[in-house]
Amino acid sequence: MNRFVYLKNVVTLELDWQKCNGCKMCTIVCPHEVFVVKDKKAIIRNRDYCMECGACEKNCPEGAISVRSGVGCAAGIINGLLKGTEPSCDCSSSKDKCC
Repeated sequence: MNRFVYLKNVVTLELDWQKCNGCKMCTIVCPHEVFVVKDKKAIIRNRDYCMECGACEKNCPEGAISVRSGVGCAAGIINGLLKGTEPSCDCSSSKDKCC
C-alpha cells in the first residue's frame, strides 16, 4: 500500500497506550494502516500517515485515541490525487480552496 505523507509532524493524533485494551479496532478501521498491535497494545506506526479522518477515535471502545478531524490537510492530498498534482492546501488562494 502506498503511504501518503503531506507534512511532517502536524497530525493531531494521540494514543493513550495505557487505556488501550488491544482490541485491534483501530487497525481495522484506519484506511492508512497508521496503527499496529504489539504486545496486546496498539502503537502508532507512523503519525504522518494519518489523514485525520477520525475513524479510529470513533471506533475505539476505550477512548484511547484522540484526533481532531479535519485539522490536517486530507482534502489537499485527495485533491492532488484527483487532479494529478502535488498535494496542496494553500488556503490563501481563492481558487481550489480545500480548507
